Amino acid sequence: MVKRPDSKKARLHRHKRVRGKISGTAECPRLNVFRSLQHIYAQLIDDVKGETLVSASTVEKDFAEYGGNKSAAHAVGKLIAERAADKGITDCVFDRGGYIYHGRVQELAEGAREGGLKF
Repeated sequence: MVKRPDSKKARLHRHKRVRGKISGTAECPRLNVFRSLQHIYAQLIDDVKGETLVSASTVEKDFAEYGGNKSAAHAVGKLIAERAADKGITDCVFDRGGYIYHGRVQELAEGAREGGLKF
């Protein structure tokens, strides 16, 4: 019997390890990324209060294009930076969610940096 490694379980284990080291506050929230096959989601989270300050994703109505590629991730990064600027947030810590910093996750981060977020 061939045992195949559970990639979701491994990602969650990596995510827990990263979350033990970083935490978000109201002044410097955590930029969390979740990536599915067809969409990408980003949130700015205040872990002290346990609430989401700003969110953006490809599921929203005003987002018309396909959400599972790098250009969509870049657009979501710019969108979350714009919404964060409206709330007066400029600094954050990046939580890659256990994903490799490559591809869509990297594009989202670069889009957020272009939009004005610093991390």
